[in-house]
Amino acid sequence: MGMAKYDRLLYILNLLRSRKNLNAIMIARECEVTERTIYRDILSLSEANIPIFYDRGYKFATDNFLPPLNFNLDEYLTLKTVLESSPLYRGGLRRNTIKSIKSKIEACLSPAVIQEKKYIHPTPSVDIKSTAASPELERIYATVEAGIQENRIIRLKYNSIKSGLVDREVEPYFLIFIEKAFYFVGYCYLRQALRTFRTDRIAEAELTEKKFAPRKNIDPAKYFENSWGVFSGDPIEVEVIFSGTAARVVLLGKHHANEKVLPLKGNRVRYRVTVRGIEEICRWLLGFGGGVEVVAPLELRDEIKKRAQAILQNNK
Repeated sequence: MGMAKYDRLLYILNLLRSRKNLNAIMIARECEVTERTIYRDILSLSEANIPIFYDRGYKFATDNFLPPLNFNLDEYLTLKTVLESSPLYRGGLRRNTIKSIKSKIEACLSPAVIQEKKYIHPTPSVDIKSTAASPELERIYATVEAGIQENRIIRLKYNSIKSGLVDREVEPYFLIFIEKAFYFVGYCYLRQALRTFRTDRIAEAELTEKKFAPRKNIDPAKYFENSWGVFSGDPIEVEVIFSGTAARVVLLGKHHANEKVLPLKGNRVRYRVTVRGIEEICRWLLGFGGGVEVVAPLELRDEIKKRAQAILQNNK
């Protein structure tokens, strides 16, 4: 999705301020438009009395456009890492916006920081895995975001794991990135309750003209409080005994915000945690195989046994 002309003109100004010897082809590639469009943009900037000339690349005749930001080098590098590591950038959902932000930041750096960053090693990046990587998903994301901003009902064709492909109308409330994917939470008229929708399971999304009055007390932090991942449900007290390698794994890392871990004799660990629903913690525990003994609740213990027996039955 290309930038609007006004945004693109600002982006070009910041590109020229932060980078040297850019020709029309290079600028067009950055803005994801044609070379001809860039020539028209340069003409528009000139007509707005912005002094631009060409000498082995486009340049400003004066450098008095934007005051330097008061970032030191560490602050600049940290901000750059955060922006480039965002799943919104890597997935393409806000790539152009984040590129524009980066360009504006670099255009406003002080001369001292510009000089310092010439001599640093490449900045680190945080690889946050994301499933958001298609033009169709970007359109769906944009539709959901518009529904949230404008309080408009969205008509979905949603591919639920349990129900398959189902049409439904939803009041969208907030978007969130959890465990490699973007989700949004909305009030589903079909189920008459709040539901969590994974954006890459949406086959179609249409923004309707129907407005809704936002429901009160819908808060992302409270909605996902104690959830193991994205599933929710009634709070459940879980107690598990881990042994062997499983015990060492549990001792060496934190797996949930409210977990309590107590080392026991014989290379064992008592693990207590309150979670919303058992589905996700059940999957996690199954990964430890014989190193797990579920003490409570019985519901989780029975589900573990049922799934383990099904695995054995399918692998005779």
